[in-house]
Amino acid sequence: MKDEHIPVVFVPGGIMPAELSYGALLPVLGDEVRAVTKDLEVYAGDTPPPDFGMEMEVDGISRAANAAGFRDFHLVGYSAGGASSLAFAVRYPERLRSLALIEPAWIGNQGLTSEEEADLAELDRVATLPPAERMPAFMRWQMREGVEPPALPWGSASPPPWMAKRPAGIGALNRAFKTYPLDREPFRLFHQPVYYALGSLSRLYYERTARTLAEVFPNLEVEVYEGRSHMDPPHRAEPERFARALRNLWGRAEETTLVPA
Repeated sequence: MKDEHIPVVFVPGGIMPAELSYGALLPVLGDEVRAVTKDLEVYAGDTPPPDFGMEMEVDGISRAANAAGFRDFHLVGYSAGGASSLAFAVRYPERLRSLALIEPAWIGNQGLTSEEEADLAELDRVATLPPAERMPAFMRWQMREGVEPPALPWGSASPPPWMAKRPAGIGALNRAFKTYPLDREPFRLFHQPVYYALGSLSRLYYERTARTLAEVFPNLEVEVYEGRSHMDPPHRAEPERFARALRNLWGRAEETTLVPA
């Protein structure tokens, strides 16, 4: 019997694990999807692998999809997961029915503007801070100038155990972004629908990346979420609205022919 559930792989950002990151969204989507929540490979061990690179994240998405029996599927990626999803789309475009991006942390290194170079230089400076200062500064970097990030979900309570891996993991991801040769030119041949969710309070870096991707993906839609930011993303803060956007994206995908293998 044919499985009528929509196959979807969800990849989180560099802080929260996948099940928590998408914990508000998945109940809204309910039984209509067969969801695979895929944590980042950088956190597979106690410390990032010495040879960690974006290839590992791409291979991890592929393994997760294979284990679920997905030949082709929809891919949803937030922040570092969005960056991994873009790298996956270059290598395996024929496997994707659609691509949903929530402010990808990185979209490649070619053609950086002076503003983008300044943004990334500031992020490099943040990476040199002592661990106790690094995470708060990293969160502030995500926000539009003058806007403070929202409190973490656990508030004043002790951070969950998995947070101990995050400073080293975020550093490893940033180093991997610098060395991975992501070529955006293949995106011009990616005719499956692409969706970009953008928070109005996020750093202008993300608005710029949305414009850049809109220039290369022939079928990309950008939706702005007023009052949301990289640290208060729509899949967590407005799951019903984000679920509607995904359903619309997947409906568009039904009208799109997959890229031949």
